[in-house]
Amino acid sequence: MPATSSPLSPPRALPGPSAPPSAPPPVRRPVALAWGLAAGFAALYACVAVNRYRRGLSKAYDLGIFEQAVRAYAHGQAPIVPIKGPGYHLLGDHFHPLIAALAPAYRVFPSPVTLLVAQALLMAPAVVPLTRWAHEVAGPRVALIIGCATGASWGIVRAAADDFHEIAFAVPLLAFAATALGRRRPLAAALWSLPLLLVKEDLGLTVAAVGVLIAWQAGRERRRSPLPGLALAGVGLAATALTVLVVLPAFNSAGGFDYWQQLDGGGQPSLRALPLRLGWPPVKWLLLFLLAATAGFAGLRSPLVLLCVPTLAWRLLSANPHYWGVSYHYSAVLMPIVLAALVDALRRVDARRARRALAVTALVTAVTLPLYPLHEVVMPEAWRTSPRLTATRALLDRIPDDATVAASNRLAAQLTRRAEVTLVCREPVGPGPQWVAVDLRDPSVRSPCATADTARMLDVYRERGYRQLVGQDGLLLLRSP
Repeated sequence: MPATSSPLSPPRALPGPSAPPSAPPPVRRPVALAWGLAAGFAALYACVAVNRYRRGLSKAYDLGIFEQAVRAYAHGQAPIVPIKGPGYHLLGDHFHPLIAALAPAYRVFPSPVTLLVAQALLMAPAVVPLTRWAHEVAGPRVALIIGCATGASWGIVRAAADDFHEIAFAVPLLAFAATALGRRRPLAAALWSLPLLLVKEDLGLTVAAVGVLIAWQAGRERRRSPLPGLALAGVGLAATALTVLVVLPAFNSAGGFDYWQQLDGGGQPSLRALPLRLGWPPVKWLLLFLLAATAGFAGLRSPLVLLCVPTLAWRLLSANPHYWGVSYHYSAVLMPIVLAALVDALRRVDARRARRALAVTALVTAVTLPLYPLHEVVMPEAWRTSPRLTATRALLDRIPDDATVAASNRLAAQLTRRAEVTLVCREPVGPGPQWVAVDLRDPSVRSPCATADTARMLDVYRERGYRQLVGQDGLLLLRSP
């Protein structure tokens, strides 16, 4: 069996899938392939996300929250989000000032659709650096596999189709940073990773991991000083500490960081109990297995996979079960890392193992594609307007612009662009909302609002004299006296 190359060996073409070394591909070809794939996936992401919004599947948590924040930024105001509570400053929840960059676009196009399209345009370019690097390492066919596997990866697809989240900025930054690390370009890796400090507070730990890898590479090569990498690691750790211990508590009404309690389940912290959470319950094994399979298992040979450790650590140690599995948007930031690790690993294994790894990655992409929303593009029922959707729109049309509304989760997301919206399960402040809109058949009505809380507040509004204007098929519309 051919000997494997060292971790620091230069990229080499793989036998079999690559073009003959005597006839290197034109420089423009990988650029066209990469940006063509990015454009195609951006269109698919936007198509699915906007259509889901059209069908009323978007939610106050989180599209409504981020729209209220960006809307405030667009008008030069602090990101106060009534959906989270009266006077709630969103920078007291998570540190994501980079979303203010969307304010100019929202000012011109004031709609949640603006955020959904922006997310598609942000996430899709993650395909570009990975496709181009794969082309360098193993040729056009492998580049096509890696590009499609990135764009159709289950983590990115889920995030792109599921409302809007700040990590849309992190996905391309991580793709470019991980690729720069793999190409042994430490300055580029550092510059691509630094903006992550403005995306979310936990990503400072990922920046620190980038710094550690830069220092490790310098130490192995012995041609560069590891001090710049160690300095970057220090910046990442310091930024996380500053945001969690100082900035977030300063904006939080309770004066603290709301997510500490998720490490101990709301009880007293036990350092000895925390490691036991890494592998239990077994749903966490599914997450780890699917990540490894996405990397074709060969990606585990690459040091780049260590960039996953900070995100996996807080997810697996948390007491919040939403973080453990393969749903929601939390795995999007891991996709460019594990696929960059796969590309890096292709330089370390023989041709047979490389083909096997690529086959596993392609299989994972094919199997997960029908399980995540991207397949809705070709589903006729996803494009139909049901009678209930028509009834829901008629209910919402009765609410005038600039009104104050207490609404259930999905209805709230349809109203934030033109009304001041709060959640129906929250106690009103002052005289109460002018309108109350509830969809009792909304499956998301249990969270963030418990069904019992919604029912209780509906009784409160009726006792206060709110008149019911609509009450059919689980749709309720009440108006203040």
